[in-house]
Amino acid sequence: MKRAVIITAQNFQDEEFTYPYYRLLEEGIRVEVATPDKMAVFGKYGVPARVTMDTNDLDVKNFDLVILPGGFEAPDRLRLRKEVLQFIKDMYDAGKIVAAICHGPWLCISAGIMKGKKATAYISTADDVRNAGAEYLEEDVVVDGNLVTAPHYRNNGDFMKAVLELLNKS
Repeated sequence: MKRAVIITAQNFQDEEFTYPYYRLLEEGIRVEVATPDKMAVFGKYGVPARVTMDTNDLDVKNFDLVILPGGFEAPDRLRLRKEVLQFIKDMYDAGKIVAAICHGPWLCISAGIMKGKKATAYISTADDVRNAGAEYLEEDVVVDGNLVTAPHYRNNGDFMKAVLELLNKS
């Protein structure tokens, strides 16, 4: 059975958490939800995340995929967490899927995995993506190796289709 983890924090973008969460469950994928200190967190519009683990307990050998939802506040909080950034880098280096949407690519930038990649993200972060050494593309979804990025929750369908296609190949 494939295993995924969604890493988030307070004030995530509700649609970018819930759609991937339920889409993965529909595919029979085991989904964990990790937050710092296993803290209960809510989306910007009040949707609760069903937290199952602490970010300190993340281990690459336990997962095939990591999803990084946006909502600018949650990724901004998470990029301060060394264990989260190390986990993202380790997942990427292991060839496992790293999927980030909206402001989620900020975590990929802070983890140091964007240099030389093609990516997209929320338009206000385009300069951040470029400054990290990536080529910013104004597209609905960008797949570059094991990195999947999308700019907005209106792209959830294309984002998750690309994620699941990669996951089914692994």
